[in-house]
Amino acid sequence: MKTNEKFVITINRELGSGGHTVGSKLAKLLGVKYYDKAIIEGLTQKYGMSADQIERLKADKKSWWESFKENYLSLPASGGDGDGKPTTAMMFETERHILESLAREESCVVAGRTAFLIFREWKNRVNVFIQATTEHRIERLMSKGMNYQAALDTIDEVDEGREAYLRKYSDRTRYDTRNYDLVITMDDLTEDDAVAMILDFINRTSK
Repeated sequence: MKTNEKFVITINRELGSGGHTVGSKLAKLLGVKYYDKAIIEGLTQKYGMSADQIERLKADKKSWWESFKENYLSLPASGGDGDGKPTTAMMFETERHILESLAREESCVVAGRTAFLIFREWKNRVNVFIQATTEHRIERLMSKGMNYQAALDTIDEVDEGREAYLRKYSDRTRYDTRNYDLVITMDDLTEDDAVAMILDFINRTSK
């Protein structure tokens, strides 16, 4: 990947692996924006925006698109399946549209369940998967206030949900390492260690 050209780094991660922190720290060091699930799904789930509506807002003279990227400002609710809620298909299409629009405008780090799929054909990109053993993930969630069983149940629920969501739109599994350029297991690493490994990989592949 060439960092002197527009690039995308995707971070797919298991809940409790520390991948969110890795992604945000990586983006900060590279001096680019970090986009995660909360930002992207803010439009698709909360506001039910469609791809066409996003395009109209981007063209608005009030510079809504720039405001969204900088401040993640709220939008009036609209779109959806007729009762104010976006359909699953609309959510995926809008997620794809938003991510591609962001990446065309500037280099960025993107964390999300479908990012590696959306950008699989992009030449100047690196796909990273952050994983950890179940016990490591449980310990991390427990450090945030969950008890053991709640942490285990949450991990199972989130893993199943993310995998099912991806399966709706592809024949791939997020656990297939062929989806990624780099896979990092966090059990014996800090977030800073993982960031350093990603940067080293980028430096080696940019030659």
